[in-house]
Formats: sequence, C-alpha cells, structure tokens
Amino acid sequence: MRTTDLRGRELSRSDLLQLVPRAALSADVAVEQVRPLVAAVAAHGEIALREQARDFDGVSGHALRVPAAAITESLEACPPEVSAALTELIERLRRGSAAQVPASQETTLSDGAVIRQRWQPVSRVGLYAPGGKAAYPSSVIMNAVAAQVAGVPSLALASPAQRDNAGLPHPAVLWAAALCGIDEVYAIGGAGAIAAFAHGVPEIDLEPVDVVTGPGNVFVAAAKRVVSGLVGIDSEAGTTEILVIADDSADPRFVAADLISQAEHDEAAASVLVTDSAAFAERVQAEIASRAPRTRHAERVATALSGPQSAVILVDSIDVAIRVSNAYGPEHLEIQTRDDELTLAGITDAGAIFMGGYTPVSLGDYLAGSNHVLPTGGTARFAAGLGAHTFLRPQQIVSYDRHSLAIAEAPLLALAGAEGLPAHGEAVSARFEEETA
Repeated sequence: MRTTDLRGRELSRSDLLQLVPRAALSADVAVEQVRPLVAAVAAHGEIALREQARDFDGVSGHALRVPAAAITESLEACPPEVSAALTELIERLRRGSAAQVPASQETTLSDGAVIRQRWQPVSRVGLYAPGGKAAYPSSVIMNAVAAQVAGVPSLALASPAQRDNAGLPHPAVLWAAALCGIDEVYAIGGAGAIAAFAHGVPEIDLEPVDVVTGPGNVFVAAAKRVVSGLVGIDSEAGTTEILVIADDSADPRFVAADLISQAEHDEAAASVLVTDSAAFAERVQAEIASRAPRTRHAERVATALSGPQSAVILVDSIDVAIRVSNAYGPEHLEIQTRDDELTLAGITDAGAIFMGGYTPVSLGDYLAGSNHVLPTGGTARFAAGLGAHTFLRPQQIVSYDRHSLAIAEAPLLALAGAEGLPAHGEAVSARFEEETA
C-alpha cells in the first residue's frame, strides 16, 4: 500500500476532498458508459437484456425469469450449516431492521386541529444482488428483509445469469431468495437489471418498481444514477471501501486482516488506514505483506491494495484523522483507538461505524444485525445505508374541523394576500360564506 504523509500540513476541507484516495474509474465516467445500456433496455426490453447477457455474462438462451420451482428446489443443495447461518442472519437482521421503523405520531394543534404522521411503504421494490467475483446471498437478505420489515408488498430480485448454473443466478442467491420467501427472481445482471426494474419488461412480466436497491460495481451504481428520478434508489452502493482510524494502541494484525478482507471483494476495492503513528503503520504494512499472499484471492487483494484507491495516510493526530475520514465519507469506518467514544464523537460522515478491535467490518457483512448495503464513493457524506427506512415515506394526514379552520382563517388570508394568491384565501372563506350571509 502506498503511503500519503499529511503530517505538518494545514489542510482545509477542500484540500482533504482532493487528497483522499479514490478509484480511478468514478461513477461520473461510468454513467456515460451505461447510459446507452439503460436506453437500450427501455426501448427494446428483452432483446436488449439478452444481448447484454451474451456480451457481459457469456450466457445465451436462458430463461430471464427464474421458474419458481427452481428457487425452492435450490435449497436441496444448500449445505445445512449454510442454511442455518442464513436463517440466523435473517433473524438478526429482522430485529435490527425493526428498530428503523418509526412509530406513527399525532399532533393536536388545537381542539379539532390534528396532524397525523404515518410511515407508508412503497408498493414495489427491485432488489439487486451482484454475481461477479463472488456470490452474495447475504446481500439478497439485506435487501429483502429490510423491505419486508418495512411492509413492502411486492418484491422482485435480479442477479446475473451464471454460465455454470444453466443460466440461473448463483445457487446461493437462490437459496437466500427461497429462505426470504421471494418467488419473483430474474437472471439479469448489471446496468441492464437496474434499467429493467425502472422501465419494466412486459415480455417477461416484469412490472416497473418504485425503488431500486442493492450493491454492485461502479457500473451498477452509475445505472442507478441514470434512472434516479424515474424511480427511487437507496444509494450508489458501488465497489466496497474500508477506512480504519487507528493509533498505536490498536493491534496491527487486526487492522491488516480487516484491510485485506475488503480488498478481496474486487480489484477496485478501497482499503485505507489513517493513523498518527508511523511506527504502527509500518507494523500494519508488515502484517499485510505476510498475510496477503496467503489468502485465497491473493492476486485480487494485491491489485486492490496497490491501486490508487488504497493508501496508508499519516496524520499529526487523531483529530486530523477524524477530519480525513469525514472528508472521505467511508462506506465502512473502523475505529480502533485509545478512546473510541471520543473518536466517534467527531465522526459525522460514514455509512456504518465499527467500534473497537473486536468489531470487524466482516461482522457487519454477515451477522452483526446491521445492514451491509451502504453508500460508497464519498456519498456517505449525504446518503444513508439501506434499512427499513429506505422503503418508507412519511405522510402527513391533516384533519381540521370548522371551528379550528375558523381560527386559522385570518392569518391564512394575510399570508395568501402577501403572496399574491387570493384564491387560496377564498378557498377558506368560501366555507363560511353561509354563516356570514
């Protein structure tokens, strides 16, 4: 991993935004590459999806909609220990997601003047699960359970067709779908899947959705940006990121292992360490040099850790490390310092935060009970991770009786007159014309 030394420098927020490491290919560039793919699906539906499956997944002639029987029958091949682990994940996530559903509230402004606020789920959601370098049954569950807890009545799932699974999505994706009770599954991947959800594909009975969610590579994130506005999106959850704030009280073995764990996702994955100790940074680098070659995806890890998106950043203090982290807006932030709570107090921008040496990001990827679909590419500075709240819309329900409206009439007429909209006031006065006469 390359080292960026920021010690002894006075850096503004603008400076930090320019200096933090980022992937060479951003969603801005990818948008122009995926826009024609999205447009093709919107215009040509199934034909475009089949062309994209041939070109990007190497699959032809497969069923784009997965037969319901194939979903349920997939569980026969699921190892019992994996089935038990997925079931445990579902249970933990249901409990964690339930806390994200706000209670309805009622506010009484005066006798007969009431505002109720309710949280209404969207009607239909498209869930995306990646299927490139790894299978992600956990991502299926993260998406599906959050939507189900929110009360979404209609769920559709898409994941890329696999050449070695007869054109079906990865078996593990089907296991998760079966365990979550999802029977509408499509063997569609990448930008085409996002476009299909947004525009619908009548030829395969895929109705448009209201919200598209789920992680993916930079091209999936870019496709979400293209369709945003036509449908809602969760966030631009692209290639994974981890940033670790650590001082010399942390265990370099833990930090090294965590940086490697996220690097194995993808060659473009970002692993960043921010520390105020050059000696500690050297120990972490030594641990990485020892551990990385021995992991299963050593080549992928080496590419990710040596890329422009990964770095060890040296700073003068943990206070500066906090500023660097907030400018970066990491998807996953780990804090391993002498006073983790004090460090946390300064953090404003992160997708999810993992506190202490015994809370690795990989716990959040699977069994923490939190959701692992999180904003990437700096979007955590203004976007939130996936949760039940993603699928809920606050709606205010206003109820006034005649007496309470009469109380509001005079100030309302004054405001309507000030804004040059007299008919607004007349709509209120009309309700009292009979009384006035």
